[in-house]
Amino acid sequence: MSRADEIFKKMCRDIIDHGTDTRGQAVRPHWPDGTKAYTIKQFGVTNRYDLREEFPAVTLRRTAIKSATDEILWIWQKKSNNIHDLHSHIWDEWADPDGSIGKAYGYQLRKKYRWKDITEDGLVQVYGEDFKPLEISDPSAAADSDYRAHVWKDAGGGFWMDQVDKVLYDLKVHPFSRRIMTNLYDFSDLNEMNLYPCAYSCTFNVTEENGARVLNMILNQRSQDTLTANNWNVCQYAVLLSMIARDCDMIPGVLLHVIADAHIYDRHVPLIEELIKRPSHPAPKFWLNPEKKDFYSFTRDDVRLDDYVTGEQIKDIPVAI
Repeated sequence: MSRADEIFKKMCRDIIDHGTDTRGQAVRPHWPDGTKAYTIKQFGVTNRYDLREEFPAVTLRRTAIKSATDEILWIWQKKSNNIHDLHSHIWDEWADPDGSIGKAYGYQLRKKYRWKDITEDGLVQVYGEDFKPLEISDPSAAADSDYRAHVWKDAGGGFWMDQVDKVLYDLKVHPFSRRIMTNLYDFSDLNEMNLYPCAYSCTFNVTEENGARVLNMILNQRSQDTLTANNWNVCQYAVLLSMIARDCDMIPGVLLHVIADAHIYDRHVPLIEELIKRPSHPAPKFWLNPEKKDFYSFTRDDVRLDDYVTGEQIKDIPVAI
């Protein structure tokens, strides 16, 4: 039995048996027919997955690993907030006529910030001796296309990076720092986001075990639809952790998933009850293209789950909006 199945079943049973029912409350979500979408919720769910033991894909039903990877790369690698850069249609509901979801997710990860702890020596260590940052006289007026440059240098000699490049920089230059994290919840931009971030923060922490560096991550999520999103999010952040570890010559270790509001929608309860009664299978084996190392070179085709035996897929799951 896979460890991910055990965690999922225990979490769902606990939510249904001991959670808080929101019926009668003034809730925001609704079903496509206009009916209010109520939930049974549990506050402060924490799940721990060790990628050295197994890849955390549930076997109760199949998780589409390539689609999950495509979305996480859309956010973290392409740093896009436009659904036209995404292969699936999961974000269509929140996109405007031009395909934008506003200043959310990838938009936040492509914003450049001036960091006081970036040095010339550090840049050489990460990018090589021939690296030249993009010189920007006025960073606030830089063209949107310039965000793809890894590093900006302003007129005062300060260096600018986005959050993803800063994580990669710190893991290579200051690997044992306790300050390596990202945050998508920018209060000044919430007003222009079509959907507030659900999975909003990652904290990275490196340990050293038997002479090897192990990369661990905490994923913080303010809210999660357990049936539709739980294992999807777990798998895609496990993939992200694996890719970043590969780029930084580390071993992927623990993914700690912290969910403030883990909920099961009222119309999902019978589906969850059926799902957690299913038999479990051994965890699949995760394949990440061994010929690639650079985080920015990975695509959805560079991941695969081998020996992935699962239960029947649940189709036509109603989605609250």
